[in-house]
Amino acid sequence: MSSLLDVEGLTVEITGERGTSTLIQDVSFGVEAGECFGLVGESGSGKSITVKAVLGLLPPGARIVAGRVSFEGEDLTSLSDTALARIRGLRIATVVQDAMSALNPVYRVGRQIAEAMLEHGIARHRAEARTRTVSLMAQVGIPAPERRIDDFPHQFSGGMCQRVVIAAALACSPRLILADEPTTALDVTIQDQILRLLEKLQGDLGIGMVLVTHDMGVVAQTCQRIAVMYAGEIVEMSDTANLFLAPRHPYAVGLLACVPRIEGPARRLSPIRGAPPDLVRPPSGCRFHPRCPIATEICRSVAPPMREIAPRHLTRCHHADRVSAAIWEGANA
Repeated sequence: MSSLLDVEGLTVEITGERGTSTLIQDVSFGVEAGECFGLVGESGSGKSITVKAVLGLLPPGARIVAGRVSFEGEDLTSLSDTALARIRGLRIATVVQDAMSALNPVYRVGRQIAEAMLEHGIARHRAEARTRTVSLMAQVGIPAPERRIDDFPHQFSGGMCQRVVIAAALACSPRLILADEPTTALDVTIQDQILRLLEKLQGDLGIGMVLVTHDMGVVAQTCQRIAVMYAGEIVEMSDTANLFLAPRHPYAVGLLACVPRIEGPARRLSPIRGAPPDLVRPPSGCRFHPRCPIATEICRSVAPPMREIAPRHLTRCHHADRVSAAIWEGANA
């Protein structure tokens, strides 16, 4: 597979009333064509900021201070806003987590799906855009698209609104989709339908995808590789099977220990006590050490580097050789 997206050493800072925070620090990963890559972690870990930085959609006050984002060999961080606007929606599309808020309530859904086609010249006129919109709505599983194309968002359920947003993302046949928690507001059955739809479309169309979520079950079902983020850093990155079978960072183990299981002996869930650190004044050394059950003096004083412990399996932990599922047993007693 060919390389599609390469993020190298990306660091983003934001300045506010309390000072300057490093939202993400030295983040590096790659996505290949046809691959689904997962970013997982607690709220506030830097997942959404990472994907927003890729397209230059950072909030006011935030800026990229180091690193490079390369898409199909082109450095996106060096492009002007005008040049980036020609890429957004055309070559890289986004699927947001709250479809009801993302859709404009006063415009018909067909118009909102067709907007990018007309803007980027994929459709030459409105009649052509309408024909393609009907086809896209059918492709994402919206029944009677010829009729529903003229409905407003409030006439759709949450799951159907999410399908509209996915159709809009596919409108210009992008090479990469950035999906930022696309199933957060949906119930479990609809969530499963949306994930299966994304997986099928990605496979059928050969689209690369970055999937942002806090749900370990979602990445297990959908992604080929996963990066675990904590306090703005990637702390572990591996293919999905290895991460679930043999995680090598205490935070990754802790996330898995929080997931209920229906097989095996009954056991208590082991939550990760405490909260992520204040990024204005992050802890010294390893950022996870205040919550880690195996932290030692070196963890409190020296920031661990990202290192490869097996082929394509990287972790940011001084004690990766001591990490196992057992480290959380009794840690919360």
